[in-house]
Amino acid sequence: MAAMKVVRNLDLERYMGRWYEIACFPSRFQPKDGANTRATYTLGPDGAVKVLNETWTDGRRGHIEGTAFRADDAGDEAKLRVRFYVPPFLPVFPVTGDYWVLHVDDAYQFALVGQPSRNYLWILCRQPQMDEGVYEELVERAKEEGYDVSKLRKTPHPEPTPESQDAPKDGGLWWIKSLFGK
Repeated sequence: MAAMKVVRNLDLERYMGRWYEIACFPSRFQPKDGANTRATYTLGPDGAVKVLNETWTDGRRGHIEGTAFRADDAGDEAKLRVRFYVPPFLPVFPVTGDYWVLHVDDAYQFALVGQPSRNYLWILCRQPQMDEGVYEELVERAKEEGYDVSKLRKTPHPEPTPESQDAPKDGGLWWIKSLFGK
């Protein structure tokens, strides 16, 4: 299989902020019935990126925090490594994965993110809803990169999107359930 085309010279400062998950490949690291899933990225003075992933299940907020950093400081490709400590309620064990930006539009409003095994894929947007034409373009781009796009699952974003971290917390229950495939 051909090597994936990865964004070159990603402007990390422009990439920072909130991204809503429009669709993804289901994974054991996210609840199956999660909604309003989003990621917020903050660039630190050392060049590392603080990552906050959030999702809501049955009105309760689940979240995990991590750090992303360039996989190759000398390279110009948008290949990042992301590290989370699990379980989120007692962060002890480091889990590191690839985060490759495969596409970002010129305005930094839409992104396609994957990784070399092609087991994980995310379609992201700055807004909780995405134009269907843009979505289909990103799906087609993922297909061109060798992804089985039939595995994509759209993420629900019912109105209104939660804006407060004061939502009831699930205490890490989603993470425990994910170990059992729930």
